[in-house]
Amino acid sequence: MPGPQTASKTEREPVEIRLAHSPDSDDAFMFYALATHKLSTPGYKYTHILSDIQSLNEAALTETYDVTAISFAAYPTLRDKYILLGCGASFGEGYGPIVVSTKSLKPTELAGKRIAVPGLKTSAYLALKLYEANFEAVVLPFEKIIEAVQKEVVEAGLLIHEGQLFFPQLGLHRVLDLGIWWQEQTRLPLPLGGNAVRRALGPVLGRQISKTIRDSVSYGLEHREEALNYAMQFAREMDAELADKFVGMYVNKWTLGYGEKGQQAVKELIKRGIKARLLPGPPTVDFLTEE
Repeated sequence: MPGPQTASKTEREPVEIRLAHSPDSDDAFMFYALATHKLSTPGYKYTHILSDIQSLNEAALTETYDVTAISFAAYPTLRDKYILLGCGASFGEGYGPIVVSTKSLKPTELAGKRIAVPGLKTSAYLALKLYEANFEAVVLPFEKIIEAVQKEVVEAGLLIHEGQLFFPQLGLHRVLDLGIWWQEQTRLPLPLGGNAVRRALGPVLGRQISKTIRDSVSYGLEHREEALNYAMQFAREMDAELADKFVGMYVNKWTLGYGEKGQQAVKELIKRGIKARLLPGPPTVDFLTEE
């Protein structure tokens, strides 16, 4: 008698792709379709890891994740390990990370101040250092910065994520919007973070991953209400209207593709960081474009 049937040798377990991103509403919106299996990814299983951007920047140094969100400011230290995907980036077009305080400070009064920042490898920190080199950085988890400002543990705080929108409700004053400053300086959007894939995976798989992420972003934009409902679970202290505004700020045409202007903006930020001796050279930036 024939023995028990075994699985065909052609039937293989799907290859796991470890995908890391921030636990905030815009990333949740971007990856909604992928995380809830709205997209078909034959042969591959995506495992989502959620962590703050500073931790992801650090984890990328040891290639912990196959695909990861990184700060553009961290890219020069990761260029040999990761290549930027052509989609999934966050830009601030005339808006961006905001410095707040309990007092009505002028931007020129930030010199010498103790300022809470969400990490020394974040693009927000780099932009602030390009604006004002002389301040005392106090590194805190991004979600602890508002509290530190309110309790005056620090004299000002650099806000990323949703805090950029709801700080006025907490009685804090805007000192500086780095996105506005950057646009005045360069006429470009402020590049904040992108998705990068391990070079070791090779360009073929890298492009396939890029297409999957682009499809997920497109699905979210085309099914905005359901994607936003999903993202609300990550919208700290925000109602649906404010969350919708925040998602619209950071999941848009720039997320679908950098375009020439977006790539120019990333290169400009890194070039200025190198010139200010805040980043290591060379100024070259590699993008894995879909063919």
